[in-house]
Amino acid sequence: MGTSWAVRLVPSPGLDRTVFQTAIEDELAAIIALFSHWDPASELARFNTAPPGFWAVSEPFWDLLNRAMDLADDTNGAVDPTLGALVDLWGFGPPGPRPDLPSDDAITAALAVSGWGALRLNREARAVQQPGGLKLDLSGIAKGHAIDQVSERLTALGAVHHLVEIGGELRGAGVKPGGHPWWVELRQAPGTPAPRTAAALFDMAVATSGDWVRRFESGGRVYSHTIDGAAGRPIDNGVASVTVLADTALYADAMATALTVMGRYDGPAYAEALNIAAAFVVRTETGMVEIVSPAFAAMAAEGA
Repeated sequence: MGTSWAVRLVPSPGLDRTVFQTAIEDELAAIIALFSHWDPASELARFNTAPPGFWAVSEPFWDLLNRAMDLADDTNGAVDPTLGALVDLWGFGPPGPRPDLPSDDAITAALAVSGWGALRLNREARAVQQPGGLKLDLSGIAKGHAIDQVSERLTALGAVHHLVEIGGELRGAGVKPGGHPWWVELRQAPGTPAPRTAAALFDMAVATSGDWVRRFESGGRVYSHTIDGAAGRPIDNGVASVTVLADTALYADAMATALTVMGRYDGPAYAEALNIAAAFVVRTETGMVEIVSPAFAAMAAEGA
């Protein structure tokens, strides 16, 4: 996935570090073999380069793609698993950085082979249509999914108290020895006016989407890795970061991306309507401001 992982856990009796490390690495290897768009041998990469037609996919691939499509429906495309061509075009995919900005014609061409609304699924055959040139990119939820899978594997092994982190996203279960919760400091955009904040991840996950994490600069303008699928371009809505607390890392990961794409007005409104615990940092003409959803404010008040 191009990032690091770390796990802290309270081991179950009779099992040593090797058992847990092997289990964790097995889970991560399986997910990379399915969903990595950096590994040309992954199932996702093979679909992306397949000729037009319906292609049968494995059950775990099908399950996660369907979850991604449901999220796309729920967010009106703010989470969209079909934006791989646009991600590559803007230099954030496997081809790597580009020397110049893409042309309007190139953006239009990438948009023509993108969009969750055009993806066709054959449920009886468990097959996905490749219309030709469409590229799936599940990176908006894959890290969160991986965290959840590792957490569930550790629980099955009896390590019910643990903290899993992949690329800055985390999920905590149970408590540390001595009964203290897994306290983690929330990631924040550089220059944010918000105070340093820690969260107790007691059976909870957290993810942050930020425009400073992966970006490039051209002509004095900064381009973020988060793509607005409707425009075919990196977001330009003033949202510097969104942090989401949720029951699962997959949902926290997806909603952090979705709320970032929705922007400074629609994002907070959506979070309030769905009772999502989210904290926004927004760039304005007078500086950065923080906006928190009622659910996030309630969590903060409860932990104060």
